[in-house]
Amino acid sequence: MLFSFFKRKKGKQLHTIAFYNLENLFDTIDDPDTLDDDFTPNGHKKWSPRRYKKKVNKLAKTISEIGNGSAQNPPVLVGVAEVENKTVMDDLIASEPLQGIDYGYVHYDSPDERGIDTALIYHRGSFEVLHSEPIALLVYEMDGLRDTTRDILYVHGKLNGEEVHIFVNHWPSRRSGKEETGYKRVQAAKTIREFMASLEMKIPDPNYIVMGDFNDDPSSESIQTLMESTTLYNPMEKLHSPERGSANYRRSWSLFDQIMVSHNFFNYKKGTHSFAHANIFDDRFLTEWTGKYKGSPYRTYVGRKYLGGYSDHFPVYIQLKYNG
Repeated sequence: MLFSFFKRKKGKQLHTIAFYNLENLFDTIDDPDTLDDDFTPNGHKKWSPRRYKKKVNKLAKTISEIGNGSAQNPPVLVGVAEVENKTVMDDLIASEPLQGIDYGYVHYDSPDERGIDTALIYHRGSFEVLHSEPIALLVYEMDGLRDTTRDILYVHGKLNGEEVHIFVNHWPSRRSGKEETGYKRVQAAKTIREFMASLEMKIPDPNYIVMGDFNDDPSSESIQTLMESTTLYNPMEKLHSPERGSANYRRSWSLFDQIMVSHNFFNYKKGTHSFAHANIFDDRFLTEWTGKYKGSPYRTYVGRKYLGGYSDHFPVYIQLKYNG
């Protein structure tokens, strides 16, 4: 499948920016330093090379089609979560559905005990990386021990020549309870705001794109803490409803996956990008087709049962128009 990013008319081209939680994209090799034993051939989930390759191809197909209803090309930027290492990132961008797209990526290993990280995939012809770094998220359990969760990935680059500052997130889970873990996600929001404040001391009016699986909905305290600064706009607020979201748990929709942009994406100056559209990519091929979970994300596993699907999350995306 070949795509050209160079047959575009400036001023009319929509650029898709997406986020996708890949649901446990592990290779099949046991890492002695992380809790990845289930995702090995001899583990509880019998994670074989065949199953791994099938999942990689399915995820790559999805990425290639995000935003295809309105944009002429595949996404220029894709933030991803739950990737184990550089091996799976290499396999993903080299897989058949993404061949012909000149994708690179930014990835750092995080201290997460399961070994899952975030990364940013970018189209080399549209985006230039100027600087990147992991931002440590320092959160602690009630007993004072650090919760070694995912770092926040920060990437500074040029999108079609315009500088942007991108944050890719996978905030602490609700596994121990929404209320019991909420303070950790509030701390994540404060961490980003503090980092932004340091940037703003050096850069006037920076362009921000903040994306991720926040494990909280747009109305949650953590997201509202992030939004307390008037710098950001969250288009996902209008997408969340009882009938639709990016993930479904016990038949209840959530919109933990979100992308926020700074207000300067509503300027329409020549040589800049302006916000055009936001959506959830929930095409039928990504869903359960029948049964009581019809319409929910078609995932790879339910517990130990192998289904062979894509992910337990739908991708979300925004589109920016380049003002040529």
